[in-house]
Amino acid sequence: MAEIEIGAGEEFESARSWRLWLAGAAALIAAALLIALVILVGSSSSDRDANLERERRSYDVMIVARGLDASLARSEAALGRFVISGDRSTGNLYSREWQRGGRFLARLASLTADNAEQMSRVEELRALYQARGKELAAPALRANYRQGWSALSLFNEAGKSSTIPRIARLLKDIADSERRILVGRAEETARATARANSLAGLLSVLGLLLAVGAAALGWGILHALAQGRMADRAAQLEAIRADTLEEAVAARTRELRDANAQLRTEAETRAAAEAQLRQAQKMDAVGQLTGGIAHDFNNMLAVVVGGLDLARRRLGHDVTDAGRHIDNAMEGAHRAAALTRRLLAFSRAETLLPEAIAPAALVSGMVDLIDRTLGERISVETRIEAGQWQVWCDPGQLENAILNLAVNARDAMDGEGRLILSIADVTLRAGEIGEARAGEHVRISIRDEGCGMTPEIMERVFEPFFTTKPIGKGTGLGLSQVFGFVRQSEGEVMIESVPGAGTTVSLYLPRHIPDAAPAPTPTDDNAADAASAAATILVVEDDPRVLGATVSALAELGHRPIASASGAEAIACLAERDDIRLILTDVVMPEMTGPELIEAVTPLYPHIAVLYVTGYAGEAGDAGLLAGRAVLHKPFTLRALATAVAAALARPVSAPRPSATTAAAG
Repeated sequence: MAEIEIGAGEEFESARSWRLWLAGAAALIAAALLIALVILVGSSSSDRDANLERERRSYDVMIVARGLDASLARSEAALGRFVISGDRSTGNLYSREWQRGGRFLARLASLTADNAEQMSRVEELRALYQARGKELAAPALRANYRQGWSALSLFNEAGKSSTIPRIARLLKDIADSERRILVGRAEETARATARANSLAGLLSVLGLLLAVGAAALGWGILHALAQGRMADRAAQLEAIRADTLEEAVAARTRELRDANAQLRTEAETRAAAEAQLRQAQKMDAVGQLTGGIAHDFNNMLAVVVGGLDLARRRLGHDVTDAGRHIDNAMEGAHRAAALTRRLLAFSRAETLLPEAIAPAALVSGMVDLIDRTLGERISVETRIEAGQWQVWCDPGQLENAILNLAVNARDAMDGEGRLILSIADVTLRAGEIGEARAGEHVRISIRDEGCGMTPEIMERVFEPFFTTKPIGKGTGLGLSQVFGFVRQSEGEVMIESVPGAGTTVSLYLPRHIPDAAPAPTPTDDNAADAASAAATILVVEDDPRVLGATVSALAELGHRPIASASGAEAIACLAERDDIRLILTDVVMPEMTGPELIEAVTPLYPHIAVLYVTGYAGEAGDAGLLAGRAVLHKPFTLRALATAVAAALARPVSAPRPSATTAAAG
């Protein structure tokens, strides 16, 4: 019996052990399930919160994109009003709106940093924003200097820029892409919320079952339920926030729509005002320009025609008198050529042939010329402060600019007084002198003790054909030429003047630091040796009269010219002849320009020298290809032609002339 009770007790204890083991295993399984459910609920809540945060970011991207579009539109509208009215408050509004647009762009870049596709659009938009800023900076600067017509012209050109539709397209692409991303993120948020709610419900059921058997598990379930309720409240708050954001986006859209309508109305009004102003300024400029050109050219042509007519009458019986009239005609022709060069310099269309020069040495070599030009009653004083820096510009144009300023100073002093010509090395800060960039510059100043200028005259001194000199004493292009040359050389001009106390005109040219020692140039002796030997010269010119005159002049100099009326004819001639030493070609020709001809034949005939002849190389579009080549400007004299040919023949060529055997083998 005892053995039975012992066996029963052992069975009970064994059964209880099994029950305890099963209960423990069930408790462990329930705890594991509870822990797993808690982890899943937390993960789902984190996913939902992350999705909601991404939704907020998408809304922010769309709002910032619309804000950027509005700022750009308001800035361009303000700039238009500034260009038309000259009111600096509208100019300040343009600057503020443009800077605000930059802040919007930076915010947009921050919001899209996690999206490579959107970030690439933002980077492209940043480049367009900077390019558009440069396009609008030019009319804004001219408007700030009250150069209304120039500012309107530049603003009109900026209005035609392709950056405007590209910016609008990029902003639309960014908004549309973010809208599509927002739809996907909303779906992900909904799925994450549903998953979190399902897991919370399962956790509640499991908690109720475990609450019957284990208080600890019940506490965990209650805690999990509390977390679920907090997540639901957070979801509701996020839903309210999303609704608020949608309402804000809708309100912002309405504001943008109203602003766009207002901008369209202002643009139509501005376009009408611009059209009227452009027409008025166009007629005024055309009248002033044609009047000035007609007056000066008629005077010069009267000298040329009259001198030639008188020379023809005297040629048979009074050669000396005929020569005097021919000299007068030549002087008139030279004045006409000088006027043309001044017009080109003012328009910044004249081709410059810059090189590294030391202004101090150039001015020192000009002192005698300036003394002879100004006369004995003008005392010229030269002050060179350091002056060892070099600049990169056309030395002939710089000499012409200095001489123009010296002549103006003489006229301002009524032919008697002291002129101070000074050179100094200076370092400028950004914005210190006009548009001159920050850095090291060489300052060339011409100061006189003349009558000075009033502020009204100083505002117009750089206008073409504006002059205070008596009729017949000036063309009004001297300072315009100086201004065009200095700006073309990336420099700046500054005028300081007080009525009755004299005027100081300062030229600021950027310092040039040579990369290496300059290549040796041919000396005058070399040029003379080259000129003394007759050479076979291929002359390429499309104008038959100029071609005939040039061929005759070269023959007069003792050379053997070969006439060619086109680039194709010149190439054929080069294939037939092997004794050609120089190609003298016009720059602007139909079908094939001079630079195009030289570019085609140089690889085949590298030993042949080149001399360009041009009246206006800028219109050929190849002015950069003239660098390093000899250039002769039309009209030219026989002496100038001889000098240019000698210099071209004396220049080192890229390869020696091939021997007859080599040429035959080729």
